Amino acid sequence: MRKSIFKKLLCVAASAVMLFSAAACSNAGGGSGKDESLKKVKDAGKIILGLDATFKPMGFTDENDQIVGFDIDVAKEVCKRMGVSLELYAVNWDTKEQDLNAGTIDLIWNGLSVSDERKQVMLMSEPYMDNEMVFVVNGSSEIKELSDLKDAKIGVQNGSTALDILNASEVVANGATPVELATNVEALQQLELNMVDAVFMDSVVANYEIVSTGKDYKLLEEGLSSEQYAIGFRLGDQALCDEVTKTLKEMVSDGTLAKISTEWFGSDVTTIGK
Repeated sequence: MRKSIFKKLLCVAASAVMLFSAAACSNAGGGSGKDESLKKVKDAGKIILGLDATFKPMGFTDENDQIVGFDIDVAKEVCKRMGVSLELYAVNWDTKEQDLNAGTIDLIWNGLSVSDERKQVMLMSEPYMDNEMVFVVNGSSEIKELSDLKDAKIGVQNGSTALDILNASEVVANGATPVELATNVEALQQLELNMVDAVFMDSVVANYEIVSTGKDYKLLEEGLSSEQYAIGFRLGDQALCDEVTKTLKEMVSDGTLAKISTEWFGSDVTTIGK
């Protein structure tokens, strides 16, 4: 009899532990699992945008210590139409996913390249711009083509898809050494000082630097990969992603996105909704 009662007590205790554990998991996953991402930013009255504030011309700090750029101007218009303000938050690009998942930022919008790896850790919007990954060298460099990069030191931003592409390329297999740096700006500075032989980076950034600074850089004709830029959201934040995408497409329809693009690039280089 005692053994029977004892067994019943054990079963009740075990059931209680299981119920408690299930409740804890439910709370950790956000309760009902309902997507309230759009409601969250509406209630807060703002969207917090994470960016690398050195990534010209998408989002960067200007001479007046203000963060400006193509992505910034587009995001401001999106937020205006959504009825919320825009707050900018400079992140370490190597740890941006942690800021996103911790809720420090609501999205990453800063020339963020789409990749299969990133799709595993964040929700990617529909791409809005094409990009190519290119090699930049000094104008006086004897490097003319990819084969000349054998044994070269190549500057590249850490935490970027550029680093992944470069590491997987024949260029590295043939003896080139990636030199990981915090930003593209730092990489170009090291190129100018001849501390690296080339920089592997986004063509959007490279072309803007060449035009805006007038420095003697040149791009090799052959690059390694084509990419697309998109906006990164937390996995599950579909409602917020859909609203931002819908607003962007409204801006395509009324010509606002093309106007902003022309102000920064001289023409409409966007691809979304086309």
